[in-house]
Amino acid sequence: MSNIKPIERVAPIDPGEGDGDEVRFCSTCAFGEVCIPGGFDKTALQDLHCLVEHVGPFHSGDRIFSTGEKFESIYAVRAGTVKTSTVDEEGREQILGFHLPGEMVGLNAIHPARYPCDAIALDTVYLCRFSFPALATLATRMPGVQQQLFRLLSADIGKAALLAGDHNANERMAAFLILLADRFAARGFSATRFRLSMARGDIANHLRLAPETVSRVLRRFQDQGLIRVDERDVELLQAGQLRQLARCILHA
Repeated sequence: MSNIKPIERVAPIDPGEGDGDEVRFCSTCAFGEVCIPGGFDKTALQDLHCLVEHVGPFHSGDRIFSTGEKFESIYAVRAGTVKTSTVDEEGREQILGFHLPGEMVGLNAIHPARYPCDAIALDTVYLCRFSFPALATLATRMPGVQQQLFRLLSADIGKAALLAGDHNANERMAAFLILLADRFAARGFSATRFRLSMARGDIANHLRLAPETVSRVLRRFQDQGLIRVDERDVELLQAGQLRQLARCILHA
C-alpha cells in the first residue's frame, strides 16, 4: 500500500472567483507581475482597448483551438492543463507540450498567423483569452509588457527544443519530472508533490518514448527511492539526484 498522501482531486472552480477583479490581475496572469509593479492595472488596459476575456470551463478532450484556424488570440491557463499537438497525414499524433496554470498557449501561431497545432484540455480548464492585436498595440506603449512577451516567446522556443537531443529514457523522464516540478514551483505550488494530468501514453509521445518504457522508468525510479507514485500522483523524494541525472538536458 502506497504511503503517498493523495493530492487534492476536486475539480477546480472558476479561479476568477475571488482571484482578480476589475482592477487587479489574477495571481496566475502571465502579465500581472509586469503590470502591477509598473503601476498599470486593468483600468489602464481597458483604456488601451486590450481585451482580456475569461473563458471556460473546457472539459477533458475539448478543443480550445485547432490546426489551421486563424490566429487572433493567445491564451493564459488559469486552471487545469492544456496539451498542444499536431496530427500528420497518416493520423499520427505528436504532442508538443503541456501547459500549466500561468503559462501561455498559442505563442507559436504569431508568425504563421494561423494556429499550427491543436490545443486540447486534459481536465477542467479555465483560460484568459488575450486579443493579440490589442496586446501587440499595448506592448508598444508599455515596455514591460513587450519585454515579458519576448521572455514568454523565448521560453516557449526553449521548451520546444529541450527534449530534441539524443538522450536516453532515464534522462528524458528525469528532466520531464524536474521541469514539471520547477514550473509548478514558479506558480506557487508544491515543488515536490504534484498530479500528472496527462496519461502515460501522452507523456511517452511527448518524450519520444514507448508507453511501456515510461512505465518501466517510473517503476525503476520508485524502486531506487527517487520518487513515489500513486496512480497519477507523484512525489519527488530525491529531486537533487533526478536533477543530476537530467543535467545533460537541463544544461543544454
